[in-house]
Amino acid sequence: MTVPYTLTRVGVLMTADPGNDLESEGVLNPATGHTPDGTLYLLPRLVARGNISRVGLARVEVVDGVPVGVEREGVVLAPDEGWERGKNNAGVEDPRVTFVPSLGLHVMTYVAYGPLGPKPALAVSSDLRDWRRLGPLHFEYQPSLDTDLNLFPNKDTVFFPEPVPGPDGEPSYAMLHRPMWDLGWFREGEGVHLPAGITDDRPGIWVSFVPVSAVEDDIRNLVHLRDHRLVAMSEYPFEELKIGAGPAPLRIPEGWLVIHHGVTGEQPEGFDPTTQKVCYAAGALILDPEDVTRVIARTTEPLMVPETDEEKIGTVGNVVFPTAIEQVNGTHYVFYGMADAAIGVARLDRLT
Repeated sequence: MTVPYTLTRVGVLMTADPGNDLESEGVLNPATGHTPDGTLYLLPRLVARGNISRVGLARVEVVDGVPVGVEREGVVLAPDEGWERGKNNAGVEDPRVTFVPSLGLHVMTYVAYGPLGPKPALAVSSDLRDWRRLGPLHFEYQPSLDTDLNLFPNKDTVFFPEPVPGPDGEPSYAMLHRPMWDLGWFREGEGVHLPAGITDDRPGIWVSFVPVSAVEDDIRNLVHLRDHRLVAMSEYPFEELKIGAGPAPLRIPEGWLVIHHGVTGEQPEGFDPTTQKVCYAAGALILDPEDVTRVIARTTEPLMVPETDEEKIGTVGNVVFPTAIEQVNGTHYVFYGMADAAIGVARLDRLT
């Protein structure tokens, strides 16, 4: 099976406001969502001086069914909690928002850039404006992995929009994520620690689950993930360094469509993106609807690579980083970060 979809650029949706100190180092990697009245909103990552990130809110301007611009409405999440700040860093970064109808809530996963580097966290909202933190994500200990997933930096976290079958068949909420196994960032010389059964140290896409019954008992259980499984590793040249999930998975006739990013180039140790000489491109996977740990199709070539000036020149050059997908008047649009400095939009079309 092939992936029957294409991405076509529509244009630049948002660039940093030169007069806004909160955006002095760029706007990028947005989440999206619709409010109850149907209005489409962007939740961009706003980067201030010193690489301090916040999550903003901006109404998307739609003309003839096409997203063309935004109207800013302020900040909805900032690194206000102690675990979101270090001595020399702070940030709530790269939000992904999934509306989960069975919960009646928007579920935001984001990266808290705290004392021990990037750690995933979760917040929920009914209106995209007021967010209730449920706290850092917790990965339940799994003896078969012979490690503790909570030790590792983790990014690219995003929930499926509806329950899926868990490994034991129980209806479960599922979240994609991307652990990073090198602990040299924390302790010099510590190096890579791989889970049992994993032989490739490149970051790949994993999935973890929370039983629906546990979340019905208490929404706070959404942060307590279990049954961790590897979904996909790098396979093709445009993914040589690593892959990571992008927008919330989209249900299609074949299964779940996951738009992802693949990375090539050189990536020095640490978390400073400006030291990287890399290229981020967009690809796609289709996951089995009955077993989301199983890839049934994937792109061998990228759907989109950096080509425009906005994608090639910025805080980190040569970056196409898809993070959100929304339907507008029957058409799906993918929203993506451009060179860690601006936000673009592309149309997602199904091949006939």
